[in-house]
Amino acid sequence: MTIEIRFAASVDELRTGMAAGTRGFGDELLDDDFERHSKTMAPDRFLTAYDGAAPVGAAASYPFTLTIPGGEVPAAGVTWVAVLPTHRRRGILTQFMRRQLDDVHERGEPIAILWASEAAIYGRFGYGVAAPTLMMNADRARFAFRDDAGAVGAVRILDTTEANELLPPLHEQVRRQIPGMIARSAETWSTYRFADPERWRRGAGPKFFAVYERDGAPEGYAQYRIKEDWDEGFSRAELRVHEAFGVTPAATREVWRFLFGIDLIVRVSGSLDPGSPLFLSVVDPRSLHLRLGEGLWLRLVDVEAALRARSYVGVDAVVLDVRDHVCAWNAGRYRVGSTVERTDAGADLALDVADLASVYLGAFDFHALARAERVCELTPGAVDRASALFRTARPPFCSEDF
Repeated sequence: MTIEIRFAASVDELRTGMAAGTRGFGDELLDDDFERHSKTMAPDRFLTAYDGAAPVGAAASYPFTLTIPGGEVPAAGVTWVAVLPTHRRRGILTQFMRRQLDDVHERGEPIAILWASEAAIYGRFGYGVAAPTLMMNADRARFAFRDDAGAVGAVRILDTTEANELLPPLHEQVRRQIPGMIARSAETWSTYRFADPERWRRGAGPKFFAVYERDGAPEGYAQYRIKEDWDEGFSRAELRVHEAFGVTPAATREVWRFLFGIDLIVRVSGSLDPGSPLFLSVVDPRSLHLRLGEGLWLRLVDVEAALRARSYVGVDAVVLDVRDHVCAWNAGRYRVGSTVERTDAGADLALDVADLASVYLGAFDFHALARAERVCELTPGAVDRASALFRTARPPFCSEDF
């Protein structure tokens, strides 16, 4: 079998590739889907695999700006990865990953990120779990804040026009504070966050937008839906939270107060930032019914550039010996401290590039890697020094599903 993998050279080829990718996930590409996706996906970032003239798989990436400790960095948001069931287990996915990583490297994007449809796939291509997420399925009736002094400020429901004015600036304030979050373009807001096709509702109602204001100034927001359900005259409705953020801990508390205060709701579900104060703020943390998921995966495409872009605590440097069997240009030793540079000096720690990715945003430290036997300490005390060096003030979180 000869498989040709190439980037889309036209809008027609982009549609062909998207249709193949959608079929790979067991769905179909509708006209309005393509119109939406083509506004944010450049053809020269979309790969399609062809068996002769037949498209049999796809892989693509978005050009993102990713918040990291101490700043931000360009990142390729990997998406659309799928192969038709007729052509699986034939090495097409491996070809996609190889071609895509080469392309991302040539573009000068030091990091690639993704949400995995199958978690077992991407570790072998150098991706590591970098920003775990919490999934919440909370019991609304048991919700109460500890030592609650009562509500402060007010919440308003917005139409789409006003939401478009108020929510993007709030999101930008929040995303600059949280490693793992992604900047949103105007097209992303209009085509995904504010769009509300019937097929996206999955039996729930329309998308609602709410803003929290204190002294007339917006400080937080929420996006949510309500899935109605009734049983013998009693509501069994679920409130599905798409986003809930505040620019301060107090604003975050008030946004959640609003969501848990909506009448006729039995369950409140959605993803929760592991750095959110909510778990420690409620009387009954168990009632939140939190489940841990691996969340965002990250790949260091250019280890040196990615390490240089990040901030560190202190100046006690360590030398990392990084293995990378996929991107050979990364393999080698790096001195990390007040400056980052390649070096021939003796290594303090040895690890795989995927495990370095897991500490990059601050979700884990080198102690966690050592307990999992994912790093080799070559110099006594190096795990302590590296953990201190990479320490962050809060865990990462990515609210963007792409």
